[in-house]
Amino acid sequence: MEKKEGMFQAPGMVLLVVAGNLLYALTVKLFLLPADLVTGGTTGIALAINHSLGIPVSMFVLIFNIVMLVAGLVLLGKKFAATTLLSTFMYPIALELFDRLLGDLVVTQDVLLCTLFSGLGVGLSLGIVIRAGASTGGMDIPPLVLNRYFRIPISASLYVFDFCILLAQAFWSTPEKLLYGILLVLTYTVVLDKLMLMGTVRTEVKVVTRYPKEIRDAILEQLDRGVTMIYGEGGYLHQETQIIFSVISNRELPRVEKLIRAIDPESFLVVSRVSEVRGRGFSMSKKYYS
Repeated sequence: MEKKEGMFQAPGMVLLVVAGNLLYALTVKLFLLPADLVTGGTTGIALAINHSLGIPVSMFVLIFNIVMLVAGLVLLGKKFAATTLLSTFMYPIALELFDRLLGDLVVTQDVLLCTLFSGLGVGLSLGIVIRAGASTGGMDIPPLVLNRYFRIPISASLYVFDFCILLAQAFWSTPEKLLYGILLVLTYTVVLDKLMLMGTVRTEVKVVTRYPKEIRDAILEQLDRGVTMIYGEGGYLHQETQIIFSVISNRELPRVEKLIRAIDPESFLVVSRVSEVRGRGFSMSKKYYS
């Protein structure tokens, strides 16, 4: 019988989702709200509603998340709704809890520090939740719906929504605070991108050499890395050649370069950074054949 997929399959994933939402709520409470910053996403909408209608941020976030959860269930299916359920309630409840526990606590009154630490905290918390295989809900859902039904790129619609949310907050915010808000969105976007690639970035090496067998054997035996031999043809002399292709960790690059130069100082070496590698030897354990 096949195992059912889902974020509740492993308790560790649930803990990551809880930790991510707690960090998100703590960041909003300690840095974003005290500095009266503007931001994107569901929190940005809640701030605009709070300033115009006086509805508490945590209450609006909870109501909005529930509405988006129902929309996700109808339009995206039960599997998506299951990965969003915990965040839907966890973030607003944690925000209200920290508001009552911490009261009027202010860590710093420096707006720039609040902006940077808000960006770091939001980016880290979103990255933790997403890498756990879950969704933060709220404004994550409309871009996914647009992508499924109209093929609009998720990143493009996210930027448009965040821009519109920032503009909605411009009516009560100063131009300076609006600029800080843009810096905040850019910061958490960069942090989120870096976190999503953390641990998966590798280095790709291609070698054109007169000694392909020797270099291949050296990489296999001394580095214990897989090698693929690609057959090619020289563009000038039209001679058949073998291109050595291998993917290694970033730390192994100096050792590989030294190894190749020791065998063939005149070899042609191409080094590229790859954002993700999956398969045997990386995301899967190695297998050795005799």
